[in-house]
Amino acid sequence: MTRILLTGKNGQVGYELERSLQGLGEIIAVDRSRMDLSDLDQVRDVIRQVKPDLIVNPAAYTAVDKAETEPGLAMRVNGEAPAVMAAEAKKLGAALIHYSTDYVFDGTKNSPYAEDDETNPINIYGKSKLAGELAIREAGIPHLILRTSWVYGMRGKNFLLTILRLAQERDELRIVGDQFGAPTWSRTIAEVTSHIVAQLNVAGDSATWWRENQGTYHLTAQGNTSWAGFTKQILANAKSQKSVLVSAITTAEYPLPAKRPQYSVMSSEKLMGRFGVLPTWDMALGLCQS
Repeated sequence: MTRILLTGKNGQVGYELERSLQGLGEIIAVDRSRMDLSDLDQVRDVIRQVKPDLIVNPAAYTAVDKAETEPGLAMRVNGEAPAVMAAEAKKLGAALIHYSTDYVFDGTKNSPYAEDDETNPINIYGKSKLAGELAIREAGIPHLILRTSWVYGMRGKNFLLTILRLAQERDELRIVGDQFGAPTWSRTIAEVTSHIVAQLNVAGDSATWWRENQGTYHLTAQGNTSWAGFTKQILANAKSQKSVLVSAITTAEYPLPAKRPQYSVMSSEKLMGRFGVLPTWDMALGLCQS
């Protein structure tokens, strides 16, 4: 049976992965108390103890604004820890599934980004995630890097839960309307990952499977919207008795420490061609809130 080491089991994506991966291998799921990605020695030690066949790594430093004042910590967790995972995987002959972000792009394109488009992150978080990608590729191990965007779910800290809370407290929400992306449900990410692992399990010759399928893929819900559009759909789905006005504002009207890409929509055509169809962002959001 495939031994799978899953990091960040209490995170948005990790929580869903621990459930969706059941039955696909022996799951050893760890949280920060067992494997803190800022402690590189601990990362090495856990991998050497567990001896996994596959590492699935959704754990990350995701505080985009805070990263601007903690660049060393963000780089250690998002850049150096994946490098250690890849190096240890190479020694074990193991594979790695790792998650990255739309923020590796600068947002100056006006059509969906493809996997081989030039990266040019404009904030520390994006730079740290790109460093992790590069380290994994350079290690030369069997790997999948799954870039996703605007991740939300019904647990943890995310935009959906923030909007639901603010809607109870305020009569008007002023939300940025000139940044565009694809809100992606954490469960969608987990279910696609488990489908990929299931496909790998039945492949017979895993070495050939990895040779034919490894690389970088964009895993996002289909379509796109602005943060203001996302907010309006969240409130429509919530069917709250209270009426809340959503006013779209510009990025300049809501300055934040970390610069955001204006347009970070990514094409998932490559992933869907290999691994199956992805839902539209509004359909997935409706299921999440149902």
